[in-house]
Amino acid sequence: MKLYNSLTKKVEDFKTNEPGKVSMYTCGPTVYHFAHIGNLRSYICEDVLEKLLRFGGYDVKRVMNITDVGHLSSDADTGEDKMLKGARREHKTVMEIAKFYTDAFFSDCNKLNIKMPDVVEPATNCIPEFINMIEGLLEKGYAYKAGDNIYFDTSRLVNYYVFGNQNEDELMVGARDDVTEDTNKRNKNDFVLWFTRSKFEDQALKWDSPWGVGYPGWHIECSCISMKHLGEKLDLHCGGVDNMFPHHTNEIAQSESFIGHKWCNYWFHVHHLNDETGKMSKSKGEFLTVSLLEKKGYDPLAYRLFVLQSHYRKPLTFSFAILDQADATYKKLKSRIAPVEEEGAVDEGAVKEWHDKFLEAVGDDCNTAMGLTLLYDVLKSELNGATKRKVIEDYDYVLSLDLLKTEEEAGVDEELKKYVEAKIAERAEAKKAKDFEKADAIRDELAGKGIVIKDTREGAVWSRA
Repeated sequence: MKLYNSLTKKVEDFKTNEPGKVSMYTCGPTVYHFAHIGNLRSYICEDVLEKLLRFGGYDVKRVMNITDVGHLSSDADTGEDKMLKGARREHKTVMEIAKFYTDAFFSDCNKLNIKMPDVVEPATNCIPEFINMIEGLLEKGYAYKAGDNIYFDTSRLVNYYVFGNQNEDELMVGARDDVTEDTNKRNKNDFVLWFTRSKFEDQALKWDSPWGVGYPGWHIECSCISMKHLGEKLDLHCGGVDNMFPHHTNEIAQSESFIGHKWCNYWFHVHHLNDETGKMSKSKGEFLTVSLLEKKGYDPLAYRLFVLQSHYRKPLTFSFAILDQADATYKKLKSRIAPVEEEGAVDEGAVKEWHDKFLEAVGDDCNTAMGLTLLYDVLKSELNGATKRKVIEDYDYVLSLDLLKTEEEAGVDEELKKYVEAKIAERAEAKKAKDFEKADAIRDELAGKGIVIKDTREGAVWSRA
């Protein structure tokens, strides 16, 4: 296995701290709204990486955080608290918002065949761990108290910009026209570890701490959640390229200052998905979610194929015209595989040979496009039907495109989808007519079939329980 390491800016042989085992951490979502498909590109690529490592024989333990406590727009205590913004938007509590959008996120992941991480830990579960790390940083002189908040002192570090020689003015946290720098800081790149005095005096979630009642800063959770479940030596840390600075930079700063040695060996960053006007976000244009793609008639796995056709370190531009091409490619691929019959005996030697080819090709910095090319090579090969199907099944563990799923099986899913959507429409009419007894009965009927309904301002969404 070879991976590009953002820390060294080189493609390197992948070597783990413990032979045969991989400790892997993924930055999870801030659960204040639905994930857009740009967010989900990162999770698809990280899913492929995890499955590729398992495909290569590694025992992988993957941990993901869920940010369910105030996430500010910058370390200057400016911008908006995203969780509180979501709660106000929908007239719910912060924890109700967190639960709903966590469920919605994993429902989207399920539709995209993204495997659930081995451990999923909400930030609100780990307040004692945050406090413990902050106390340690204060004791070691890497943190200070100012304005009743606790800050990390970046001036104590020999090399703060670990991902490269960035221009400080360009990368300064919150360096936007609408941001006022936090005057409590000793240095402009210092960051908050714990807020006890903030402009968000009505912050919904607060906890007791040695420094007063308050809440954690933006970066502390990933370091602590990783160490809680994976120990003080991490093999692999994943996230979007926009996490590189300041989030991952600050994670390294606080983690290595706390433990006193190198923390993580490999950093895997997925580049942006852009729309045709620039970087995709929740605040501009049509909010592109998996549910929207479904409403427009696309199979979510056509989007997964679209992502796999490109390299994770390249920016990817999305348009519905391009998705149409991926959708057509996906349907043609499935139609080519469908007639391959289980004839003959499986040639285990050939299966191993093609397995090794895939591992070598895709294992060269997660080259999923080469994996798709090999898939077509398998279809064109002289292998008998049983062996072809076995190799396709092997490849699909990593690609996760449901390549061997029959039209009949897909039809069952489509039938279920139509049934559920009809029931949701019927329930909406009942609620509109204030027939809440009928609306509740429909919800119970769906629950009995393993379907969970969640109401949002954008309408009801559903997922399997």
